[in-house]
Amino acid sequence: MAYPDIVISADSTSREIAPIAMAIHEAVIGLPVTMRTLNKRGVRIETGRVLDNDYSGPVLEEALKKNSTITTIPKSGDYSGTPIRVTTIKDEKGNAIAAIGVVDIIHSL
Repeated sequence: MAYPDIVISADSTSREIAPIAMAIHEAVIGLPVTMRTLNKRGVRIETGRVLDNDYSGPVLEEALKKNSTITTIPKSGDYSGTPIRVTTIKDEKGNAIAAIGVVDIIHSL
């Protein structure tokens, strides 16, 4: 599938960020991946497909708020009880504009 040029902003939609999240999903050998931008909900990807294109989770939101990388086991949300690592994508000024997470279903983190 071909995609137009990809540009990420704080207002990018789930459709616009899905190709990035899918590439990371494939790079981490199929581990679930979640991603959202600062101002828009995002995607949840598992088993090679987008399961939710209106997704947000507590760790994605916390990473955006703190503008940092977080490794934790969430107590709520779709992946409660499963290790997850979330990091931010920053603009040229260092502000968080998006967050992307990998869900460690094999418990390697």
